[in-house]
Amino acid sequence: MVFSSGKFGGAERSPEPASNGLNTMNESPRVVGVIPGPKSKQIFEAEQCHIASGRQRISLLAGLALDHGKGATLTDVDGNVYIDFVAGIGVASLGHAHPTLVNALARQAGRLMVGTFATAERAEAFRLLTEIAPPNLRRAHLYSGGAEAVEAALRLARSATKKHEVVSFWGGFHGKTAGVMGLIGDESKHGYGPLAGGQYLVPYADCYRCPFKLTYPSCGLYCVDFARQQIRNSSAGAIAAIVAEPMQGTAGNVIPPDDWLPAVKSVAREFGAMLIADEMITGFGRTGRMWGIEHSGVKADIVTAGKGMGAGFPVSAVLMGEEISRAEPFAKPSASSSSYGGNPLAAVAVAETIKTIRREKLVENSRSLGAMLLGRMLQLKEKYEFVGDVRGRGLLLGLDLVRDNSTRRELSRRVMELIFKEALRRGLLVMGYFPRVRINPPLVITERQAEAGVEILDEVFGYIRDHVDWRSGD
Repeated sequence: MVFSSGKFGGAERSPEPASNGLNTMNESPRVVGVIPGPKSKQIFEAEQCHIASGRQRISLLAGLALDHGKGATLTDVDGNVYIDFVAGIGVASLGHAHPTLVNALARQAGRLMVGTFATAERAEAFRLLTEIAPPNLRRAHLYSGGAEAVEAALRLARSATKKHEVVSFWGGFHGKTAGVMGLIGDESKHGYGPLAGGQYLVPYADCYRCPFKLTYPSCGLYCVDFARQQIRNSSAGAIAAIVAEPMQGTAGNVIPPDDWLPAVKSVAREFGAMLIADEMITGFGRTGRMWGIEHSGVKADIVTAGKGMGAGFPVSAVLMGEEISRAEPFAKPSASSSSYGGNPLAAVAVAETIKTIRREKLVENSRSLGAMLLGRMLQLKEKYEFVGDVRGRGLLLGLDLVRDNSTRRELSRRVMELIFKEALRRGLLVMGYFPRVRINPPLVITERQAEAGVEILDEVFGYIRDHVDWRSGD
């Protein structure tokens, strides 16, 4: 039976003309029966017999087994179709099964997949990458994942400055490997024993939840002044780098004021340190610009990129200037290499992603649809008392859901998991299981899909308001 308790319970709309080279026949949400369905349950339970604990919360809560994706939709093994507001946590920039990328990877897989020797494909990837890179960064290395790239960026900064200490921010996330775990700005690093030394954390410009209880702009960016004092009083005076996300993803898609990052760069300069912009989630058009730092006009010394740069293929990068790239020991033969970094398949993924983003004007799509979504989210804020904050740049949006707007106490885990599951059973996959809801769909999402996703959220919020004791902390 088609689930029909709401507007998007299952009736498929008539298809629009195809866009972005994708078949849009199944672009509307369609959910039949209970979620997860019987086939999903069977596969999920079979996997539990062998898979280790520690998987992403979103997959555990959903209990889904997916069959395929198309553009900005995902289809599970029971045939249910979901609008994807997650994009593999910002990875699927071109959506799912983009034909250009699929065909390019298939061709390359039949020719050569491994190795670090020069290839025409990698030469093209580096050329395209440096074309779209911030103008002061014309050299690059490719790696296989985010933490690997951030660790490489730290080695580069230490090589260039001959210093060793690093500063990052509360709420920040730069990977889970030992070299960067100490830079995680929350309690998720607890329990792993001693962390790497010479790493310091200072407050981010999370203005809705300012730790100093101040208000921007009258605060005068006090958090930056505090960071300056913290570095001066806590460090050994050997700061190699300040690592900052232009906008924080894991913390809840937090958008700082545009003058915050320039102020952070000025602090880096005071201490003779490099500014590393971690653009894993904000790069490649996610924020309505090619790079998140473009919103503030900052020139970072080093940029790390990943997630959307391969549109699903595991690849990351460190971008750097000409002079810095020659710093040793980083520049010595094999000192900055990676077994998987820059392999022929990764190179093709990077090149095709860049060409597709340009050809299909996906940065512009991110900017225009992001503005539309932000406007619709602001309407939800006016409509529902528990929507405490709305923020966004391009297709990187966040909501704070609270029990009380004055105290900003968050909705309970019970209510948030209910929101996630109610959205899922209406055909929307969204990172709505924490009170800081994250919305980051594929850059290829259509206006129709974006509107449908917001209307599902509206319907779910209405259900919560009318049928759930959302003020309770239980």
